[in-house]
Amino acid sequence: MRRVVVVGGGLSGIAAALDCALADAAVTLLESRGRLGGAAYSFARNGLVVDNGQHVFLRCCTAYRELLERIGASDLVALQPRLSIPVLAPGGQIAWLRRSGLPAPLHLAGAVLRYPFLALRRRASLALAMGALRGVDPDDPAADARSFGDWLSEHRQSRAAIEAMWELITRPTLNLVAADASLAQAAYVFQQGLLRDRAAGDVGYAQVPLGEIHDVAARRALAGAGVEVRLRLGATAIVPEDDGFRIEAGGVAPLAADAVILAVPHVRAAKLLPAGSGVDVLRLAGLGTSPIVNLHVVYDRSVLALPFAAGVRTPVQWVFDRTRGSGLDHGQYLAVSLSAAHAEIDLTIDELRGRFIPALAELLPRARDATVKSFFVTREHAATFRAAPGSRRLRPGPRTRMPGLVLAGAWTDTGWPATMEGAVRSGQAAAAEAMSAPGMTPRAATAVVAA
Repeated sequence: MRRVVVVGGGLSGIAAALDCALADAAVTLLESRGRLGGAAYSFARNGLVVDNGQHVFLRCCTAYRELLERIGASDLVALQPRLSIPVLAPGGQIAWLRRSGLPAPLHLAGAVLRYPFLALRRRASLALAMGALRGVDPDDPAADARSFGDWLSEHRQSRAAIEAMWELITRPTLNLVAADASLAQAAYVFQQGLLRDRAAGDVGYAQVPLGEIHDVAARRALAGAGVEVRLRLGATAIVPEDDGFRIEAGGVAPLAADAVILAVPHVRAAKLLPAGSGVDVLRLAGLGTSPIVNLHVVYDRSVLALPFAAGVRTPVQWVFDRTRGSGLDHGQYLAVSLSAAHAEIDLTIDELRGRFIPALAELLPRARDATVKSFFVTREHAATFRAAPGSRRLRPGPRTRMPGLVLAGAWTDTGWPATMEGAVRSGQAAAAEAMSAPGMTPRAATAVVAA
């Protein structure tokens, strides 16, 4: 039986391990933390079960939705029957971005032309720019080398239009503002999610803490598939040998494998890649990182009668009702997600509270008289790679120069940005590469005794 070791228990590692097990490999998954889920996980805080950040998916995220089916977690998420995004502005004003039953891209025409946060002429210009974006080739190196912000300016998109519409999508999906993002990556997101299939952009989200999906359900599915999951055991070295690889991990005997799938963030992958892999670690470093900050606010009463909403003309980007499943028995728990949070990442808790509690009160009239029972912050300094101009050429595919050594992670070249969908797709591609690698031969699934 062929032996595969997957290093990393995020979504890419989970997907890769399941696919390799399905191909009759003996699979061991190593995860340095005490749980699975990677960047999409839960933890306990102040008597609540809290997600580290707010992770949504779209109907077009077919690989992630397939993974949910495989781990038996489809009933733990909700998926809109039809795209419907509430957009809030200070003063309690609300608008809805809803799709119609018309074919794409006409399914969004009514929502754009009725959008109250832009003047009528700006709405018409917005519709023309969306039409032009359909023609951008995401695989064109020239498009990747160009800033999305520059392209928007060329297509007569005002600062107000960028902030009130374009960055509602760009910022949470790319974790960058439009001026800093690759045109090719932005075009891919809009084309996949909004411009080619009228149902593609319907929003899905977890109805339970993410840990119940990406850890509990995933571990159960991995065990059922015969995958050995070893938590709190991080790889420290991957050593090529004549007949495969030796994976060293602190405090235990090394593991022997025919193939290794390295499914960790690109910064850590650069430290674990053996010499001769053919992966340029300086190019990986060039991908950089971009931060996300999440604010967790518990009120003494319900202040938001929606599962989620976007914000305009406010520092609040997106706000989610996370009361259900958190363990809160009175009041409401809201999570505010701040992507591309370079301005917020180093602010103190008091500074963030002083800025965002009044901002929430401006958006949510019922919050003005409510009492804040708890306020805390989670920060992901290196939440994603930077999908900046030129980043596509820096993202490697799954294959390395060493047969059997394979890369996975949302930072690899899946076409998708750093999303749950991109992570799962990378794991699937890595498993396919690992199981078909030339020179892979069956071997016993035994540990190598440390010298």
